[in-house]
Amino acid sequence: MSDMMSKISAGLERAFANRGFAEPSVEDLRDAAGVSLRTLYKYTPSRAEMVLAALENRHQRYLARVFDDLPEEPSEALDTILTRVGNWMVTESAHGCLFHAAVAAEPGSQPLRELLERHKAEVAARATAATALNGADTALLLIIEGLTQAWPLHHEAALDAAKRLGLSLLSPDH
Repeated sequence: MSDMMSKISAGLERAFANRGFAEPSVEDLRDAAGVSLRTLYKYTPSRAEMVLAALENRHQRYLARVFDDLPEEPSEALDTILTRVGNWMVTESAHGCLFHAAVAAEPGSQPLRELLERHKAEVAARATAATALNGADTALLLIIEGLTQAWPLHHEAALDAAKRLGLSLLSPDH
C-alpha cells in the first residue's frame, strides 16, 4: 500500500469509526483523509471503496495490536490477546465492531461481507495458533466476539468473563 493510500485509509477509518457510515459527507471524509477531493477519488473512487479502504486499514491495525509479539506460553498468550482486545475496545471501538457495523449499514454488499468473513477468520486462526488450541477456532472467536459485543455494556466485567471462558478451553477436561 502506498504512503498516500495509507494516509487516506487511516483518515477514513477515523472518520467512520467516530461518526458511523451514513453521517460523514464526502467533504468530511476528504478532510479526515487530509487530501483534496480529487486525490480522495483517485485512490477511492466511490464511497463503497472508501469504506473498504478504511476497514482494510482497521483490519491490519487490529491484527498487529492484538497478535504481534505474544508470549509463547498458551495461557499467557490467551490472557494477552483478551487483554489487548479489551484495550482496543477502550481506545478504538467502545461501541462495538466496526466490521459488523459496516455490514449492518450496507447488508447487500458482498465485498463488505467478504472482508468481515476474512477478518474474523484471520482473528480466529491467529488466536488458535497463539494458544495451541487446535480445533477451537470457533470457540475462541466466540469469546473474542462476545467480549467485543458485551464491552459497551459491561466493560471490565466482560473482559473478566472472557478470560474465565478462555481458561476453560485450556483446561485438560476440555
